[in-house]
Amino acid sequence: MITLTEKIKEIIHLTDLFLLDIKHINPQKSKNLVGFSNEKELAFARYLSSIGKPMWIRQVIIPSITDDEEDLKTLKDFLSSLQTVEKVELLKYHNMGKFKWDNLGYPYELDNISPATDEDIVRAKRILNL
Repeated sequence: MITLTEKIKEIIHLTDLFLLDIKHINPQKSKNLVGFSNEKELAFARYLSSIGKPMWIRQVIIPSITDDEEDLKTLKDFLSSLQTVEKVELLKYHNMGKFKWDNLGYPYELDNISPATDEDIVRAKRILNL
C-alpha cells in the first residue's frame, strides 16, 4: 500500500464513501491483465475496513479472464473479510472503447474476448452469493 501521509489520512477522513475497483483478485492474473499486482488495492480495502470507512466494490466480469469460479470464490472470501462493504457491483465487460486503442495505433489486448452477457453476471452473482 502507498504510504498514508497525514494529508492522505485527512482526505480519507473527509470522504464518506469509497468506490474501489478490483481488477482481478489473483495477484498474478491482475498483473497479466493490467500490468501490476492487486496488492495495493487489496491492502487499501483492508485499511478502509479497519477504520470503518464505507466502500462499494466493483468488479468487471470479463469472460475467461475474471470469471473463473475459483477466483470468484477467492473474491467472495476476501469481501467477507471486510466489515464495511455496503455494495458489490458486477460490471459487464464491453468492447466499446476498442476504437480508442485503434485510433492510437495500439493493439487491443482483449480483442478476442466477447462482451459479458447477463448470464455471465448471474453466474458470478450466484458464486459470490450476491
